Amino acid sequence: MKNCLLSFFLLFIFNFAALAQQEVFPDGTAIPEWFSETKPTDIHQLGKHYLITDYGVKQDSNLVQTDKIQAIIDLAHKEGGGVIIIPKGTFLSGSIFFKPGTHLHLEKDAVLKGSDDISHFKLLDTRIEGQNRKYFAALVNADGLDGFTISGKGTLNGNGLRFWRSFWLRRKWNPDCTNLDEMRPRLLFISNSKNIQVSGIRLINSPFWTSHYYKCENVKILDLYIFAPHEPKHEKAPSSDAIDLDVCKNVLVKNCYMSVNDDAIALKGGKGPNADKDHNNGGNYNIIVEDCEFGYCHSALTCGSESIHNRNIILRRTKVSHATRLLWLKMRPDTPQHYEHILVEDIKGNAKNMLFIKPWTQFFDLKGEEGIRSSSANNITFHNIDLECELIFNTRDSDQYQVSDLHLKNMKLSTPKEQDVHLDYINGLEFSNLSINGKKIAR
Repeated sequence: MKNCLLSFFLLFIFNFAALAQQEVFPDGTAIPEWFSETKPTDIHQLGKHYLITDYGVKQDSNLVQTDKIQAIIDLAHKEGGGVIIIPKGTFLSGSIFFKPGTHLHLEKDAVLKGSDDISHFKLLDTRIEGQNRKYFAALVNADGLDGFTISGKGTLNGNGLRFWRSFWLRRKWNPDCTNLDEMRPRLLFISNSKNIQVSGIRLINSPFWTSHYYKCENVKILDLYIFAPHEPKHEKAPSSDAIDLDVCKNVLVKNCYMSVNDDAIALKGGKGPNADKDHNNGGNYNIIVEDCEFGYCHSALTCGSESIHNRNIILRRTKVSHATRLLWLKMRPDTPQHYEHILVEDIKGNAKNMLFIKPWTQFFDLKGEEGIRSSSANNITFHNIDLECELIFNTRDSDQYQVSDLHLKNMKLSTPKEQDVHLDYINGLEFSNLSINGKKIAR
């Protein structure tokens, strides 16, 4: 009997210790083991290999071969699935569409390059800028798939220069033109899919958003290099967001480098005065971005600009360099929004602004309705931050939104000039061990 009681007691202690060590999301719910399980894609477990040069595709950077590449994908699907392999060399294509059971693998020094002619991209019903509408397909598309993977050491090259030049020329002619007025494809679009892994590759020079995930669940984005130029000497790449998560659940972004001429990680989900009533829209839940590095970007992590509800968002163990903002909460007066349980932790580097919260009115449209929509942000925590920035808190009060429960812990901040911290409008503001330019800040 004593041995049974001892065994029961030891088992209880073991289980209690295990639970105590289990990581949790900002709202206190347990982080599933799925988030800690990362491994390279093994293409040998994914079926037959379809090397595109074995099926008539030529290595020619000037020859558009969309139809031939699509035919190989269709053949693989018809034969039960397999891996479409892009070998060393440059292959030019318009929009291609992956089917159930098919995968994409880019070998080292392989380049799948997008055409710079918009007519090579299919016009179809899709999701873009928080709305479902007709627009152009991406270079690589996958819809309604389970277990789709993109892997390898090669490159998806959006070949965006011609699109960027056309965009800026149009802006000179019509300063009020929107992103969609200048027709540009995305580089990668995955929608209505689950159990996705995109790993190892480079995604560069996208004409528009670099990668867009819509209504996806259980997505791992690992070891990617994402780049689009932001300097005039290279021609700026407009709206080249690195990763757009749009109505997604359970997403891990890990060990990625991102430097683009817009937001790096943008959480989206819909826009407009009745966006929360549209079944095409929704929130982003359980998102972890960790062990990444951010070069130039408008913001490392952004809630918006088309966003309704984001909950349990973690940005941690990250280096930032020349980011305009670390965390940006875009508060749209024409859209009901709620951002909650956000943790920004273990960050080093520099950014012009650490926290940016202001009304965001670009392309404001109440669609004929009266009265702005109210929004809120709550339970936001900054922890273990070592950051140089011009403005630490670039925020202001507004009748449009409420901000509450902002927690600042263990923060070592430096700035070129003294700053008054005016955050009294935030209900539930707490900070501890906060220093600015070596000076402890007390409540």
